[in-house]
Amino acid sequence: MTSTPTRKIVVFSGGTAANSLVDVFNELIKRSNCTLSYIIPISDNGGSSSELIRVFGGPGIGDIRSRLVRLIPSTNAPIFNFFNHRLPSSAIEASAEFLTLLDLTSPLYQPIPPPQALLIRSILSHLHLEILKRIRPPSSTFNFQSASIGNLFLTGARLFSGSFESAIYLLAIIGGVDETTTAVLPAIVSNFTHHISAGLTDGTIITGQNAISHPSAPTALPESSTAAIHSDNSKNSLEATFNPQNHLGPTKQTRQMTTAYHIEDANLPGSLPTLRESQLHFSKSADQPLPAPIERIWYINPYGHEMHPYPNPKAVAAVQASDAVIYSIGSLYTSLAPSLILQGLGSAISNGPRFKILILNGSLDRETGDFEATDFMKAVMLCCEQSGRTQCANCGFDDNDSNPFTRHLQIPIQQRVRRFITHLIYIDHPTAPHVDQALLAAWGIDGVKLYGRKGEDGKMRYDEKALTQALVAVLGRRDGKERSRRNTMEIG
Repeated sequence: MTSTPTRKIVVFSGGTAANSLVDVFNELIKRSNCTLSYIIPISDNGGSSSELIRVFGGPGIGDIRSRLVRLIPSTNAPIFNFFNHRLPSSAIEASAEFLTLLDLTSPLYQPIPPPQALLIRSILSHLHLEILKRIRPPSSTFNFQSASIGNLFLTGARLFSGSFESAIYLLAIIGGVDETTTAVLPAIVSNFTHHISAGLTDGTIITGQNAISHPSAPTALPESSTAAIHSDNSKNSLEATFNPQNHLGPTKQTRQMTTAYHIEDANLPGSLPTLRESQLHFSKSADQPLPAPIERIWYINPYGHEMHPYPNPKAVAAVQASDAVIYSIGSLYTSLAPSLILQGLGSAISNGPRFKILILNGSLDRETGDFEATDFMKAVMLCCEQSGRTQCANCGFDDNDSNPFTRHLQIPIQQRVRRFITHLIYIDHPTAPHVDQALLAAWGIDGVKLYGRKGEDGKMRYDEKALTQALVAVLGRRDGKERSRRNTMEIG
């Protein structure tokens, strides 16, 4: 008989990268006798999510769907295969295959029990009806190209129930996700779209998560069009967007964005052109460098103005009640930051859990450039401090200060970092981010060094057994039998 969980853990993550650690976290649940809540942002606006956002509005669901599907147990493989399936890359073929999902002729249904198959079909049929209400051919259509069936189902369920949380619950129940030990919480609960912008150190502003992390073909850095990327030291994205100096001519991209204005969709009139475009085509493997390092991330409304949304109350409650928070691997500024900057989450992290563990990425990417471990830690710290809109009890400063980067400058850097990070787990390898062990010790951060393995792409990956062992060791031995493998782990 399984004992009642005695610990609670919260994992901040995005989608793709952290999915590789789900087995690690599942094992952690068993060995540490705990429950685990994933807090995942809804700012994703790339891939098939972007087409759903363009036509229906609503949250970016790609990362939520990705985690839910990854959590479906292997005993429910037919449901996993169904929700993990993507329609063909040809728009015509994709549309034809979607119709087979409506008339139950798709082979994906064959191994699924009829009650579940009919329920899934009814949700997809409702989505189809909503699509037919909105399209106005030839100017306004819906593109099924490479659409994730899981994304289509979540959107249909949300539109049917009027609740994003209900849609998540329905997919989890159909998939057999064990909700007694695992929860998937959107960082923001909303039926509206939430976009982010990135401010670079040279004053450049990049609008939209996809443009920040994954350059669209052929590039996300157009030389003569700045609808997605523009420079303006005042950080007022509306002024920068319509600054004549930022527009050097009617390029193909600007003409496409102008055309987007004349298509009636879910976007409000006057919305930023780059937020109205579908972002179906991009490369997750492209690491085209940014023109300058990222300084901070913030949320914007459809017109480009900065806003400060509140987090999902369940996410805040989960952090406050947790024994540990884990910052998972993934894109630092587009997977972690959109959650950490939400109002009040920084304070909840600072005042709540005992353990605050950063799992350092095994490699660098477009967002992190030549970062070292200390740069990652500072970025997490600054995001958490940025979230402060209430009084910070730990430091005695009023977080209503309008500049999140100056309000704690009087506090030593090591003290500021320790409010949000107590442990750093990292891979010891020349191609991984550099870790200054002496500086870690000076800052009072406990370092856990692991020896990883190379993936097919040549980048370093965590060994699942070693990482699980490290997390269990950090959280404390439960049975007194945990043993360390000297060749894979060192605790500094």
